[in-house]
Amino acid sequence: MKLVRYGDLGHEQPGLIDQEGRLRALGDVITDIDCAAITAEGLANLRSIPPSTLPLVQGTPRFGAPIANPRQFIAVGRNYAAHVQEAKFELPTQPMVFSKAITSIAGSGDDIPLYRGSVRLDYEVELAIVISKPAYRVEERQALEYVAGYCICNDVSEREWQYDRGGVLSKGKSAPGYGPLGPWLVTADEVGDPQNLRLRTKVNGTIRQDGETAHMIFSVANLIAHVTEFMALLPGDILTTGTPDGVALGMKPPQWLREDDIVEMDITGLGTMRQRVVARD
Repeated sequence: MKLVRYGDLGHEQPGLIDQEGRLRALGDVITDIDCAAITAEGLANLRSIPPSTLPLVQGTPRFGAPIANPRQFIAVGRNYAAHVQEAKFELPTQPMVFSKAITSIAGSGDDIPLYRGSVRLDYEVELAIVISKPAYRVEERQALEYVAGYCICNDVSEREWQYDRGGVLSKGKSAPGYGPLGPWLVTADEVGDPQNLRLRTKVNGTIRQDGETAHMIFSVANLIAHVTEFMALLPGDILTTGTPDGVALGMKPPQWLREDDIVEMDITGLGTMRQRVVARD
């Protein structure tokens, strides 16, 4: 299934994308795509409903983040060797884990803010995981059983804030709008092997990133096991898994995002996100 939340910011409604790519309303069935809807039981209930019985949604509404009210947004850095090399860091021996503020979350077509004082704005296409049930001290061999589904994440990063303002990753990755997710949540059964996906970023129509999840240093299952060794993840929580090479930081000279740039991201089977960079105070 492809589950979506559509409508104006703060007033999103639940929906799904049918086999013909049409948006259908789920508002008469569930209140939202939230921690209850994405449990095993919740997803089973949704699968039992023939999509053809659901009302079609007319027009082209905004798509919000595909999961409502996550309590944690956990990220992993330096998880592709080529990206580590372009950023001139040493290869990690364990996953680098940090948090993004949940207030950074945005919809898949929402603008990327270029805030006053931002001088090194960057993009990072990432495979994001949504957790389906409480997870703590999970064994790697069982880790994928805790995944409700996957979506695209743009781990927007302000590199000057990230590296030159105290050395804390979260500072450069947590401003409002720095965590676009979407366009929809694709359930794990439909995605299959998460280590067999292609990730791409285009800026103004030019391919900047073109990688494969097969090249992750730490696999999705390994990341879930590692993170839950140190903290509990809850239903609806987001874990995003690192970016391949081709970010603005790694270019010579760096090609930072500028006002009116168009950023497009796609991952195999997960759709496409398209965002415009817009100046903000």
